[in-house]
Formats: sequence, C-alpha cells, structure tokens
Amino acid sequence: MPDIIREYLPILIPIIILEIALMIYSLRHVLKHDRYKFGSRTMWILIVVFIQIIGPILYLTIGREDE
Repeated sequence: MPDIIREYLPILIPIIILEIALMIYSLRHVLKHDRYKFGSRTMWILIVVFIQIIGPILYLTIGREDE
C-alpha cells in the first residue's frame, strides 16, 4: 500500500463509514415512505446512491416529507 494512502487512512475510514451509514438510513426511509416534498421515489434512490455523501444529506433536508 502506498505511503500516501496509509497516511490518510485514519481520516478516510470515518468518512467512508459516515457515508455508508447515511446512505443506508436514507435508502431505508425512501423505500419505506411514498410521499416526498419534492420528486419521486426513483429520483431520490438515484440521488442517494450516486451522489455519495451529498445525496443522502439532500434527501434528509429537502426531500423527506414531514411526518
């Protein structure tokens, strides 16, 4: 493993864990509910999965319908 990767690994691992946790939480919420403030289920699934850490944050802030 190159030294540069080994140097940044303590910073990257928590970010990756946070990203995966946010994605799983957001996907579960998208699949469980059928009403959104903006957009459709398909659109939110694509945003959450493909826009990395920003997609789940967008869904949780502007896409999720108030319960």
